Amino acid sequence: MDITTFLIDLLKYLLAGCMVVSLANWLYWTQYNRYAFKLKMLEKRQASAKAVLPLRLQAYERLVLFVERIDPANLVVRVHEPGLLAADFEQRLIDEIRAEYQHNVTQQLYVNDVAWSVTKQLKDNTVALIRNAGAGLSASADAKELGTVLLGHVAALDENPYELGRKTIKNELMG
Repeated sequence: MDITTFLIDLLKYLLAGCMVVSLANWLYWTQYNRYAFKLKMLEKRQASAKAVLPLRLQAYERLVLFVERIDPANLVVRVHEPGLLAADFEQRLIDEIRAEYQHNVTQQLYVNDVAWSVTKQLKDNTVALIRNAGAGLSASADAKELGTVLLGHVAALDENPYELGRKTIKNELMG
């Protein structure tokens, strides 16, 4: 009887010990797996950031270039063609802005929402500015007159919206 009690006690202690070891092992491996998973995710994020950073920088670069190209001071000089009527010149300016915008529309994937909304708002405001400048001219006005009126409207503004747009985009890039 004494040996039976001993064997039962030994079995209880062995089962308790096995349960404690199993529980400790289970806790260790779940913590280890969590840590390993977080480490792998961090490595993937870093690799992804390495791949996306050049694209992101290029996107901000293209937005700044877009703002520079739709600035009426640059746009009028670049698109001007002698002998055009103001209405035709107005349409060319708007077509040029829309083409530039369509060319850069995918950049919104890599820039933040503020930078993209500033860019879009500048585009819309520039089109409206061109239309307003053209609305005040006679049907026989030429492209030079439209350009003069357009540049006069921009010069009359308190702050240059294109310069503000470029600064905002740069600030959004820097964080």
